[in-house]
Amino acid sequence: MMRVLKNLWHLVDAWWWVGAWGYPGRSLTAIGVTGTDGKTTTATLVYEMLRAAGYKAGLVTTVAAKIGDTALDMALHVTNPEPKVLQELLRRMADGGCTHAVIEVTSHGLDQHRVAGCNFRVAVLTNISHEHLDYHGTMERYMAAKLKLFKGVKYAVLNGDDPSFNNFQLSISNFQIKPQIIKFSKTKIKEISPALGGEYNKYNIGAAAAVAAIFKIQETIIKRVVKEFAGVPGRREEVKMGQKFRAIVDFAHTPNALEQLLKTLRQETKGQLILVFGCTGERDRDKRPIMGEVAERLADVVIVTSDDVRGEDQNMIYENIVAGTKWPEAVLKENDRDKAIAMGVKMARTGDCVVAAGMGHETTQLIGKTEIKRSDREAFEKAIGDVLSSDRIKS
Repeated sequence: MMRVLKNLWHLVDAWWWVGAWGYPGRSLTAIGVTGTDGKTTTATLVYEMLRAAGYKAGLVTTVAAKIGDTALDMALHVTNPEPKVLQELLRRMADGGCTHAVIEVTSHGLDQHRVAGCNFRVAVLTNISHEHLDYHGTMERYMAAKLKLFKGVKYAVLNGDDPSFNNFQLSISNFQIKPQIIKFSKTKIKEISPALGGEYNKYNIGAAAAVAAIFKIQETIIKRVVKEFAGVPGRREEVKMGQKFRAIVDFAHTPNALEQLLKTLRQETKGQLILVFGCTGERDRDKRPIMGEVAERLADVVIVTSDDVRGEDQNMIYENIVAGTKWPEAVLKENDRDKAIAMGVKMARTGDCVVAAGMGHETTQLIGKTEIKRSDREAFEKAIGDVLSSDRIKS
């Protein structure tokens, strides 16, 4: 009963704000991108392709809110902002002359009606894997939440290689208003920006290219965007300060994302692969041992540290993670995330790769109820700077 009342409240609240901001979604062609992993990169690629083709587009993702080429300092902190904020953004896009809006959409946002009134014309599903079961309870309910994005759209863009494809195709074919299903796979484009390295990014490119084709964007434009793509903050973001090892910040915070990232870096790394990661407190506990298993299997050195701990005991989060490993005694522990990154950097030798996974672009960390200002990039910069200074003194 309580869940039903909450759902009704979210629905009423969402549509109230749609009306309060003058229903801006009516004047925008909206593209929604959902899925477990790859949403931000895919949405950003679609936005860049639209802009390169001459469309004035807006963008709302975990990382950025943009109107045309103007980035907004919104400090959103969540992928799907509350309806009050989202509708304001759409109003600003419409008033600013945008014709298209690319919006990253989460299962929470769909379940809580945060994207009501967006009038999506195109819906994209990148993939489905284990995530947010603390909220949804089962994979079936998680997928059902994702499916809501596809109701009423004209085009449903689905990953033909993902295990979810058949279920989504069948469910969508039973809709009263049936969208055109467009299947995508890995891109066949040869020249790809270094920021889009890895097999998993080939799917993100494939999804974006499928959307671009709907809007009749020329293949030459699509290829140019893919080749010149500058990347997304916190997604395979490399910190280069003249050191002889690689340092990478990535948002990978699901079992699948971590596995795909480490597989790619494993292939690219001649030396040791050193992983620094943690799991979010008060969130999906079931994925923690799975991520521990992935980390142990694919990294040479694993340093478990904190993420957004919230009110949970970090030591318990560590125990949950190492429960999935065969040799927990080999897993290193450092609860201070900055110190953990410094530990990985000090270990690194020529040809090694140190990757900090889980927090990506985020510039704060939630410990208890206190939000601490910090970032993985800044932690890398300080740690690498200290190592380089020490090497200069020694020489």
